[in-house]
Amino acid sequence: MGSEHCRQLLYDAAAESDLILVEGVMGLFDGEPSSADLAEQFGLPILPVIYASAMAQTFAAVLHGLATFRSSLKFAGAVANRVASTWHAELLQTGLPAGLQLASLLHNSQANLPGRHLGLQLASEIADIIQRLDYLADAIGETWLANLPPVIAFAKPECSPKPELLLQGKTIAVARDQAFCFLYQQNLDCLREMGAQLIFFSPLSDTLLPAADGVYLPGGYPELYADILSANSALRIDIQAHVKPLLAECGGMMYLTEALLDIEGDRHEMLGVMPGMASMQPKLSAIGSQQAELNGQIIRGHTFHYSTLQTAQPVLAQAQAADGRSGEAVYQSGSVTASYLHFYFPSNPEAIVKLLLSANRQVQTPPAA
Repeated sequence: MGSEHCRQLLYDAAAESDLILVEGVMGLFDGEPSSADLAEQFGLPILPVIYASAMAQTFAAVLHGLATFRSSLKFAGAVANRVASTWHAELLQTGLPAGLQLASLLHNSQANLPGRHLGLQLASEIADIIQRLDYLADAIGETWLANLPPVIAFAKPECSPKPELLLQGKTIAVARDQAFCFLYQQNLDCLREMGAQLIFFSPLSDTLLPAADGVYLPGGYPELYADILSANSALRIDIQAHVKPLLAECGGMMYLTEALLDIEGDRHEMLGVMPGMASMQPKLSAIGSQQAELNGQIIRGHTFHYSTLQTAQPVLAQAQAADGRSGEAVYQSGSVTASYLHFYFPSNPEAIVKLLLSANRQVQTPPAA
């Protein structure tokens, strides 16, 4: 994203929100830039949430290490998560660094937010999500965390140019349902800022592809809905017969293949637009920020998946991680571009336009494997 883009997003959010919560990833000091780097750059107070189960006085040592590892950081306190009892909470207070307050959240199975291999379940999938959030809100309300930290005055960033109206008069069909739900909101905003009209469709339930100039298949959980996707033969036939310029990422790319092999080893027929097969794995296959050079232009994004891909699709480019290691392949054939990379459109809107508006070309269905 770059620091100035981050600054712009924070400034915009501050204009319409009372509270901005920046969720860290991995550990506080992991990665380049790390959560600590971003907090320092933008003057954000840090609130570490520490898994306190099976810890007593050692908790204070962990918190002390985080709070003193870099003297330039500001800490707003800390949260002890999954605390066993009020007595356990009292033990955690022993030896806390001076000036740091601690909020303890007692373990309550009724307040757990269920997860799976790619993270938490969606709110819409948890029937009693309101009750769970109410409990957590009440628990927070009983601690000092009910008082928000001091207000931060974000400096107005330098005015960045708006993207050109390269998609004026164009329509982009975007897959969006429970199977395809991993996408940046900024990607949709970027398309609209370039003049595109967005039409959303559901590969789970729609039988026809909407009339559009280009198609965007974002990531998600096709493996959890593979039987439904496979059974939607009407949409598969329609896409095979009328393939438009199409950009697919991660789960969207898995949907393009001939078949998806789930974690139990069962085979599910997919669109058959891209040769090969995606196979779910029990462990994480890749994670991290990467960038790729497409037709002489750099576009950035991230990768996070548990599947592997076997394909004969031509490789357009090979992405690279920040440390120079080889990253994900970007595949292209005809008007279809696909990768495990989740592209961040604002990093290079012009490059995305070229992928979404490439010349229409019929794509022949590959023979069954």
